[in-house]
Amino acid sequence: MNDSSSARIADDLRKWIATAAPGARLPSTRALVARHQAGPVTVQRALRTLLDQGLIESRPGAGTFVRAVRTARPADYGWQTAALGSPRARIPAIPTALRSTPHDVIALHSGYPDRELLPERLVRAALTRAARSDAAVSRPPVAGRPELQSWFARELAAATPAGVTPPVPSDVIVLPGSQAGLSSVFRALAGTGQPLLMESPTYWGAIVAAQQAGVRVVPVPSGPAGPDPGDLARAFAETSARLFYAQPNYANPTGAQWPAARHDEVLEVVRGHGAFLVEDDWAHDFAITGDPAPVAARDDGGHVVYLRSLTKSVSPAVRVAAVIARGPARDRILADRGAESMYVSSLLQAAALDIVAQPAWQTHLRGLRHHLGARRDQLVAAVREHVPQANLDHVPAGGLNLWLRLPDGTDLARLATDCEAAGLIIAPGTEWFPAEPTGPFVRLNYAGPNPAAFDEGARILGRALNVQLS
Repeated sequence: MNDSSSARIADDLRKWIATAAPGARLPSTRALVARHQAGPVTVQRALRTLLDQGLIESRPGAGTFVRAVRTARPADYGWQTAALGSPRARIPAIPTALRSTPHDVIALHSGYPDRELLPERLVRAALTRAARSDAAVSRPPVAGRPELQSWFARELAAATPAGVTPPVPSDVIVLPGSQAGLSSVFRALAGTGQPLLMESPTYWGAIVAAQQAGVRVVPVPSGPAGPDPGDLARAFAETSARLFYAQPNYANPTGAQWPAARHDEVLEVVRGHGAFLVEDDWAHDFAITGDPAPVAARDDGGHVVYLRSLTKSVSPAVRVAAVIARGPARDRILADRGAESMYVSSLLQAAALDIVAQPAWQTHLRGLRHHLGARRDQLVAAVREHVPQANLDHVPAGGLNLWLRLPDGTDLARLATDCEAAGLIIAPGTEWFPAEPTGPFVRLNYAGPNPAAFDEGARILGRALNVQLS
């Protein structure tokens, strides 16, 4: 009875409000009780309904009033167009690899390994210990904590062959992630308007870093065995470039790995042109078969600028990486990093060092090989069964991704939209080309969540392709 009475009172007041002026004061509760012959609780319930609907507002000590409807005036930021002018470089949208997605979709687009592939216990324990140490309140040196510099130097020195001088800790600059390192290297060693040779296809983040640094990207075609040394030599000769960015091991997105002979051939070209190779060893910890051999281990003349990251293999929350460079090049990169961020969090550096120094870290990496291999093989099998239209000509020996060539004429934007509508997120390959794409590609991450859904994800992709090809 009370509910129907409060509804009747609310309906009566709603009619009154429709004709009242904004800000008009409603009758008091006592007056409404007398008018509707209802109890105070019933009247309050009716007022609460109107309040929840946004029709009235209560002002303590003053009463209840008809809510004034305020039309928000759109903000006008047009003045900023003239103030900012045209951007120096094209500002890209957030790449597909960084998209956050709901849990109820099949996510094959990410650039990061799933949480279950991370050493979570080691990370939590290391962060706890670091928070209790002096690292929580101290400022580290600009180039990084000496102990962490030493660890990165030892890692590269372990792969250095006899007769080649290994790196020393002072060659190392600790970074807040390898993306920051790429930006500094491109700014410091190439500079605005200067040419930068870059494998194509390649890591989208390197393309973005180059654009923001204002360098002129010159693509060099690269396949499963890396770039052709002749093509690279011609690009150096035609452009007078002094920088070549590459991923010799488990390249993103293709998974390509250079054979040992290609290391020497590329180094010979780089040395012959008095240039630098920027080696991005982002997937060093993601080997499945064999072991990654950095090109930098073969060079002691300062021609290779080497990047190694722990962010993907340790935790996305521990953004720690390093660049190893020698001579004036190292000094220029350090000066750029100091101006950009001054130093890397001592807390994160201490945690990263703690993790990789634990015996359990090596145990984790051995297990990671098995898990990545099983996931890779599972996705390869699913693609070959359910997406026979795609060409998978290279099964990577490490890394996180498969690179599929789709039939000519495939509308990638439509394919991604159709797949997403069916519950699958994929990464169209256009984002990995520094110039025009050479065909329709997609990148599929086999290190993402829920590998049990790989089969269904491949089915969705195959069906969406069939719709286009039919």
